[in-house]
Amino acid sequence: MPVYVKDGGAWRTIDRLYVRDGTSFTNQTINNVYVKNSGTWENVFVIFETPTSFTTGSSGSIAVPALANAIHIKQSVAGGSGGYRGADYDKAGGESAGPGGASGAFISDMVFNITGGETLTLNVGSGGAAGTGTYSGNSGTGGNTTLSGSSSGALFTLGGGGAVSVSGGGVQGPLRSNSASTGGTRSGFATPRSSGTTVDGLNITSFQSGPRGVFNQQGDGTAGANPGNCSGDNCTIGGGDGGDPYSGSLTTGGTGGANGNTAGTVGTQGGGGGGGGTEPGSSAGGAGGDGEFIFRFMRIA
Repeated sequence: MPVYVKDGGAWRTIDRLYVRDGTSFTNQTINNVYVKNSGTWENVFVIFETPTSFTTGSSGSIAVPALANAIHIKQSVAGGSGGYRGADYDKAGGESAGPGGASGAFISDMVFNITGGETLTLNVGSGGAAGTGTYSGNSGTGGNTTLSGSSSGALFTLGGGGAVSVSGGGVQGPLRSNSASTGGTRSGFATPRSSGTTVDGLNITSFQSGPRGVFNQQGDGTAGANPGNCSGDNCTIGGGDGGDPYSGSLTTGGTGGANGNTAGTVGTQGGGGGGGGTEPGSSAGGAGGDGEFIFRFMRIA
């Protein structure tokens, strides 16, 4: 935003602006300019205005504006793992429900220091595939969501949801063993800002628009439900629900399939996929949800 002065009746653009620092005039970065209007000071210039809207980032490079020095991450999560299919048997004396996948680790309303003009490298984790082997196998793990800067270095790694595994089953028995998924874990965090005010007057501790509704939140993912096996041929058991992301603040884990050949549903926003139900014929699990990264740049005074 240019600044103008009136010189002999003509308005001219200021090329340089100096301020008195102690006893001498020096060239300083000016964050704000105010004028007095009828006794009231009004802000006529801000070096960097914080956007009111947020940007959804995808994997790749992000250019940091030259005058920004911080990034507000409203929400970010790694990919959820896939749920597993259910299984039925001819003469095993029971049935197996499909375990649900797990959600990825997350961030909600965190602010990190960055360097103006640098390049950020973002990877948004994909959701894991559903497990398909009837009596043994694994579902797909969720992908990690990571952010690093060419000058700032690594900012964080959000781990994707861990896989479901099943083993040891057979068409006529024994019943398979079903191992639950595990929530994604966090690592490699840079130190986030715990306080500060932007040059346009926003107190960062008031940032509470993310899924957790509280400033400066991070956490691991949540495991999906693992109903296991039921006893008795043609017994009733449904698949496990997928783990919800953001410590359950969003209920976007997939739903487990009901008994009666019903598939588990797909997770979204880093939620785990639902497990499949059983009888007749058993049903597929759902895939895990892709991760996300929603942000805006700012300048903190």
